[in-house]
Amino acid sequence: MNILDAISIFTYAYPSVMATIWICGGLYFYLHWERKQAWPAPQIWDEACPNVTLLLPCYNEAANIRETIEHLKHQNYPKLEIIAINDGSRDATGELLESLKLTCPNLKVLHQSNQGKASALNHGLEEATGEIIVGIDGDAILDYDAIGYMVGHFLQSSNVSGVTGNPRVRTRSTVIGKIQTGEFSSIIGLIKRAQRIYGMVFTISGVVCAFRRSALEAIDGWNTDMITEDIDISWRLQMAGGQVRYEPRALCWVLMPETLRGLFRQRLRWAQGGAEVFLRYFTRTVRWQNRRFWPLMLEYMVSVVWCYSALFMLLSWLFSLAFLTSSAIYSGTLLTYIASTLIILSFIQFTVSFAIDSRYERGMLRCAYWCVWYPLIYWLLNMATVVLAVPKAAKRQKGRLATWTSPDRGEIFHE
Repeated sequence: MNILDAISIFTYAYPSVMATIWICGGLYFYLHWERKQAWPAPQIWDEACPNVTLLLPCYNEAANIRETIEHLKHQNYPKLEIIAINDGSRDATGELLESLKLTCPNLKVLHQSNQGKASALNHGLEEATGEIIVGIDGDAILDYDAIGYMVGHFLQSSNVSGVTGNPRVRTRSTVIGKIQTGEFSSIIGLIKRAQRIYGMVFTISGVVCAFRRSALEAIDGWNTDMITEDIDISWRLQMAGGQVRYEPRALCWVLMPETLRGLFRQRLRWAQGGAEVFLRYFTRTVRWQNRRFWPLMLEYMVSVVWCYSALFMLLSWLFSLAFLTSSAIYSGTLLTYIASTLIILSFIQFTVSFAIDSRYERGMLRCAYWCVWYPLIYWLLNMATVVLAVPKAAKRQKGRLATWTSPDRGEIFHE
C-alpha cells in the first residue's frame, strides 16, 4: 500500500469512524438522560427561582424583531428581564425596539455604534440584573418553556457554567432549507449529545444559550475580536473548569440561509471561527490541567486533515478525467467496503437522530429524503470552507473587532 492508497482509505474511513462515535454517544445520552426527562415537563416556579436576564443583540432586525419579542412576552418564567441591544442598525430596528417597550414592561433597550455581537452582549451584561444570562438572536423564536429547561441545569449543579439549547430550522422552502433541517438533527444535535457524553462540547449554539453570570464575569465576558463569539466563550468557560451541558428541550426556531451563496458565507464564518479558537488556545488546551480537551482537539485536527485529503482526492479524480489517465486513487475491495459501510452508517445516523428528535418535532421523517443529498452538498461545502478558513484565521489580526453584517436568512422564501 502506497501513500495514495493510505490517503484514499483515510478519506473514506474517517466519516465512518466519526459517524459511529456520534451514534453511540447520542444513543447513550438519550438512554441515560434524555428519555427520562418529561416532555413537555410542567414547570412551577416560586419566589426562590433565580432572576434571569435575556440578552437580545440586534443588527438590522426590523423585519423580525417584533415577532421575536412578542414570543418573549409569553415565556413561562416569572422573573425575566429582557435587554435588547441595538448594535448600530442601519434600518428601523432602534425605533421598533423603543416602541415595543410600551407593550413589554420588562424590556430594556440599549443603543451603541456597530461594534459586533460580542460587544453588544458585553454591553447587555453590564446592565443585567439576573443571576442567569440567556442569549438568543434577534431573528429567533424561543419556545415558551425553553428558559425554564435551561435554568434547571444551573440549579442541579454549581459546576454548570453554560447550557446550549436545541436550534430548529424554520426556513424549509428550498432543498437547502430541507437538508439543513435534517442536518441540525442528525449532525449538530447528535454531535452535541455525544460530546456531552465524552466530556467537552465544541460550541454552545449562540442562537440559544444560557450562562451562569458569575462564570461569565470570571472570564471577563465575550472576546470582541473572535469571528464566532459562541465557540470562543464555550472553550474559555470549559478551560476555566466549568461544565457545558446540552438541553434538547430548549427549542429555538431560527432562520437559516436558503441560497448557496448565503450558506457558503455562513459556513465559511463558522469554519474560520473554529480555526481561530483552535489557534489561539492550542497551547493552553495541551496542558495537563486541560486534558479533558484532548479528545476534542484531536478530533478537530483530524477533521481539518480530512478536508485537505478530500480536496486532494477530488483534484486527483478531476485530473484523471481531464487527461484520461488511470486514476491514482486506490480502488480495491477494501475501499469499496469502506464506501458501502459509510453509506449504511449515514442511513443509521439519520434514522437514529430523527427518531430521537421526533419527540420534539413531529414529521421529522419527512426530511429524510432530502438528507440523501447531504454528503454531496454539505461534505463538499465543509471541505471547501475549512480549506479556505484555516489560512484566513491564521492571518486575521488579533484585537480587530469582529463586527457583523446581515446574513441570508431565507426571508424571501419564508411564508
